[in-house]
Amino acid sequence: MLTSLSVSIPLAATVFLGHVGAARAIVPYVYVPQAEELEDAGLGIARVATRLLRMGQAEDAARLAELTVRLLPNDPRGWALLAEAQLRSNMIDKAKYSLSKAKQLDPNNPGIWFAEGSIALRNGKPAEAIPLLRKGLDLEGNNAGAYFDLGNAQLLLNDPKAALGSFERAARLREDFWEAINNQGLVLFEIGNRAEAIRRWRKVLRLKPEVAETSLALAASLYVDSASNPGESLALAEAALDSEPNYVLDSYQKEQLWGEKLRQATRRLLALPELKDSVERAMANATAASREDELERGEP
Repeated sequence: MLTSLSVSIPLAATVFLGHVGAARAIVPYVYVPQAEELEDAGLGIARVATRLLRMGQAEDAARLAELTVRLLPNDPRGWALLAEAQLRSNMIDKAKYSLSKAKQLDPNNPGIWFAEGSIALRNGKPAEAIPLLRKGLDLEGNNAGAYFDLGNAQLLLNDPKAALGSFERAARLREDFWEAINNQGLVLFEIGNRAEAIRRWRKVLRLKPEVAETSLALAASLYVDSASNPGESLALAEAALDSEPNYVLDSYQKEQLWGEKLRQATRRLLALPELKDSVERAMANATAASREDELERGEP
């Protein structure tokens, strides 16, 4: 439930000057809020923005957070909140500016360093992301999300051993962090430990059944080991493609940090006649942008 919070700041009032029988003059009087009232209003709006952000309404949260920083321009919490809302709304340049303001005001806030690392990662600059994330982890060493981002950056820089360690640290800090466990499987498959990859992916599906990415990765891994009896692989692949058609595309798999070995195994699986209808349906439903990227590269 979103509890409403009413913040009232009088903007203007009217006073009457004179005495009985005299001419009346209406004199406008502008009320100037005191610093304490501004602070109360700004923090109240920030609380509402935070609730909206937790509910997934990032753009609405960003609009309220903008009002917070106008009321409290020297409070780093407002700038950090605004940056988070902008980041989730894909306003990357604005988020970078908000983070720079927050960092000026509070350079020892780990969340600011984590957010900057996430932006660098999103902008395809994993080498820049790693020192930012590590600085944040020096200040707050138990942040599971930061370890997950660090693992992704390390994977992009072709350091699977370090990436696996980061993903495992993230999962230890948050037991239900299925994304981190899933990515452990991605690394393990590429370094040749398929049996352990399968165990990790089965754990993911126990935590969160029917995850499309994990289901298809598990299907491909099982098919490598039991091509003569592909029953489970076929069922998992069909369910995955129905849930998220984009995973039929090699380019989309690559965006999700799937390595070459796993993508090759998936191509072999999806070439099976039994999956022809599912593959064609997924290709028809995959996003247009992803299909165009695939065609430009001359991929099937």
